[in-house]
Amino acid sequence: MILTSATLSRLADWLEAIPEEGGVALIDKASGWTSFDVVAKLRGLTRIRKIGHAGTLDPLATGLLIVCLGKATKTIQGYQDAVKRYEALVRLGATTKTDDAEGDEENLRPTDGIDAASIAAALEKFKGEIDQIPPMYSAIKKNGVRMYKLARKGLEVERSPRRVAIHAMEMLRFENPELALDVTCSKGTYIRSLARDLGEELQCGGYLKALRRTAIGEYTVDKAVTLDQIAAALRATEHDGTTNHAH
Repeated sequence: MILTSATLSRLADWLEAIPEEGGVALIDKASGWTSFDVVAKLRGLTRIRKIGHAGTLDPLATGLLIVCLGKATKTIQGYQDAVKRYEALVRLGATTKTDDAEGDEENLRPTDGIDAASIAAALEKFKGEIDQIPPMYSAIKKNGVRMYKLARKGLEVERSPRRVAIHAMEMLRFENPELALDVTCSKGTYIRSLARDLGEELQCGGYLKALRRTAIGEYTVDKAVTLDQIAAALRATEHDGTTNHAH
């Protein structure tokens, strides 16, 4: 059983099944939380020790995070390998060191000449398999050290390009200088890098202002539950005396 908005009313049954079968939860992650924060909070709520998530979301990002508990942690790789879908808000005409809104804006440039036609032409260049250079602020290791730790010390190191696939990318709206995109891509794709590279292609710079993951494979965020909803449902089941936490 997968914990979703449709099955939240059966939370006690879901918890009870975890020791034998494991469990999977579709979580709608809030902004400001790390993926690890979500796992730690769920561990505290359910008192189940063995928990892992399938695919990190940056703290500023929101949306679908699939969390596996107990024996279901063996299935994490399958979810990680699945195609991902995002709604991304790109701010054109500026860059940041982090390639997202965590960093301060710099390299401000005009965006007057950019229109829907120039954006459409630029988007075409990123569709299909592309080589992408990860952001300096990423969890990828360089000589055993995570790159964001080097970046925080002001260091910039050479990053090897990684082959990723952009299966689809469509403009949702353009209100200069902000561009909203619907992106479907392979695992390992950095939407921050995509925003940065799109800004370079348009010759004005760009960074990722906001990001929401809307789907992982067949699972969509509209079926997900928030941590607050789980906490409230747990309080209700405990009040009814129906919850028997697993360890």
